[in-house]
Amino acid sequence: MALKSEQKQQIVDGYRRGNTDTGSPEVQVALLSARIEDLSEHFKAHAHDNHSRQGLLRMVNRRRKLLDYLKTHHTERYRDLIGRLGLRK
Repeated sequence: MALKSEQKQQIVDGYRRGNTDTGSPEVQVALLSARIEDLSEHFKAHAHDNHSRQGLLRMVNRRRKLLDYLKTHHTERYRDLIGRLGLRK
């Protein structure tokens, strides 16, 4: 269920803001979104896996907090990120 290092590096390269950036909100949200997507696929086959569901909810809440931070402090970066990830309709 965890992301492979190649996938993780590809996501970091796609969303980082500088050459050494690995912890900006954009990178964190992109990584969390990939993990959430993987877990969502897992729940299609394992509907009663409640322990993993609790982890999924924690990831969704962490992503929501990071997006709220971006929305309040860096509105343009927020709009760009949700557009690239396709999170809002």
